[in-house]
Amino acid sequence: MVEEFDWSVGRILQSLRAAGVAEKTLVVFTSDNGPWLTQKLRGGSAGLLRGGKGSTWEGGMRVPCIAWWPGAIAPGTVCRHMASTLDLFPTAAALARAPLPRDRRLDGTDMAPLLFARPGWERDTLFFYRGTRLMAVRHGPWKAHFITQAGYGKGPTAHDPPALYHLERDPSEKFDVAGKHPDVIAAILRIVVAHQSTLVPAPSQLDERH
Repeated sequence: MVEEFDWSVGRILQSLRAAGVAEKTLVVFTSDNGPWLTQKLRGGSAGLLRGGKGSTWEGGMRVPCIAWWPGAIAPGTVCRHMASTLDLFPTAAALARAPLPRDRRLDGTDMAPLLFARPGWERDTLFFYRGTRLMAVRHGPWKAHFITQAGYGKGPTAHDPPALYHLERDPSEKFDVAGKHPDVIAAILRIVVAHQSTLVPAPSQLDERH
């Protein structure tokens, strides 16, 4: 797979250069989820991160992302801020100067400050859903799990109070410190209430097909 990715991405970049549009094109290389653990060694590895594809542990959600734009993005730049593939749509729209739809609330944010090392990036919270169920919330270095579930094969486990992990000190999510930080739990619960007050559930496009 690595050889295939290397070849196919190389062909894309080669074509952009041949067409003379490399300096006008943003290329983003990322993944939609972590390793497929049920496939064992064939499914990949998340390293020290817990979990994999299908779970909301960091091993299932945190993935590499490479952004390439000659002359616009400085080579060798490393960004450690929190972002999401949900941000790609508003970013592409902003770069193309295309208006965003006004009839719905978007989850994503324009990533231009991250891509071009500009001030103004303010995202410090991410919400992790499985369908319509809120599974976890990331806020700064903290991550609270309301419901955990292995990628496949095991049912969900609810946590009340939420399980809490400090990802900078415990990236493997091994040590639940909710009992030591009720103030953090309370702050995240307030964030959840404010977030859910703005939600307007959309009909499932998958359900409509049946």
